Amino acid sequence: MERHIDINDFNYPLPDERIAKFPLEERSSSKLLIWNKGEISERHFRDLGDVLPAGNLLVFNNAKVIRARIIMHKPSGARIEVFCLEPHLPADYERAFAVKGECQWSCIVGGLKKWKEGCVEIRFDYEGREEVLKAYRMTENGREQIVRFEWSADLTFGQLLEHLGRIPIPPYLNRESQEIDYTRYQTVYSKNEGSVAAPTAGLHFTPALISDMKARGFEFEEVTLHVGAGTFLPVKAENAAEHPMHTEHFEVHRETIEKLLRHYGHITAVGTTSVRTLESLPALAWRIRQKGAPEAARAVGQWELYDIPHEFTGREALEVLAEYMAREELDRMKASTQIMITPLNYEFRIVRNIVTNFHQPKSTLLLLVSAFVGDDWRRIYGYALDHDFRFLSYGDSSVFLKE
Repeated sequence: MERHIDINDFNYPLPDERIAKFPLEERSSSKLLIWNKGEISERHFRDLGDVLPAGNLLVFNNAKVIRARIIMHKPSGARIEVFCLEPHLPADYERAFAVKGECQWSCIVGGLKKWKEGCVEIRFDYEGREEVLKAYRMTENGREQIVRFEWSADLTFGQLLEHLGRIPIPPYLNRESQEIDYTRYQTVYSKNEGSVAAPTAGLHFTPALISDMKARGFEFEEVTLHVGAGTFLPVKAENAAEHPMHTEHFEVHRETIEKLLRHYGHITAVGTTSVRTLESLPALAWRIRQKGAPEAARAVGQWELYDIPHEFTGREALEVLAEYMAREELDRMKASTQIMITPLNYEFRIVRNIVTNFHQPKSTLLLLVSAFVGDDWRRIYGYALDHDFRFLSYGDSSVFLKE
């Protein structure tokens, strides 16, 4: 099937001064644009409990941003930046962060032309001793490099990154990471390490707001999707349908599937990463229905959801997954997704409402917004620009209600 999306139809003027370079002092004091079945209004994020339908289930992405940027040097003194994207050996996130002594990661390397051969290194003090982390280029994988790390300190790789790495703030902030980013470029509920970008819709939540919403009858659930650097990749193809989507790994627990079933029709996804995770589940369920297994080792394809029959509802998908996981005695399911949600007749099967920030022009995330609200995205973004909303990762928020 030939698909065509003119990416120029998803452009809008975004002056640099409208991009929030730093977070507000108080997370929940950000502005909140409300789109309620076509009606637009605004409040503050701390009012979210007054805006969402009572009793909604909010789904967070609990991914934690790792200090993925390591500044290293060649023996000549040349500066090399190694940006860890995802584990290669061991490939599992949990094992990759727990390993000691040696591991391999898929990385983006800054200053690659200066690093033809040999190792780069960084020397550091740990418990009164001088230690060293060395890195060797192994193989090339497109724009990424497989890099082998070796280190002398009695530290796991996760501890090593905490000790030496820097938070990889978005490139459009046009600044180096600062002390404030180490806390504010994380959600208050982050826990599962592996992301190289924050699920930024959740940055507005505070423990007090969550407690208040729970007291008012809202429920919360968590999934994990490790946000990759590909989320920032611009759509360069004139036909956005030709844009190759990046792969992101996710994990969902059986208890979560069962809770989603109980709240079906009243589910609010916090952030596009939660949307991508939840909306990928019907693909796994359809594989079970067709083949008896979710084939979780194979990523959910870019267009796979578009080929699933309309009659296969989100409720049915969740029932299939719950039955399969109970039968196989699985407490969680790990998979990956390349899902591309676009206005080309995409059918949202799980998500009923969305909380999200304001996204870059000509981005896949703006396509996702358009798939949910239709051409109203222009009115929404026009309102935000006209009413002094702050844009992108540290910017203000919006909520789209279809319930």
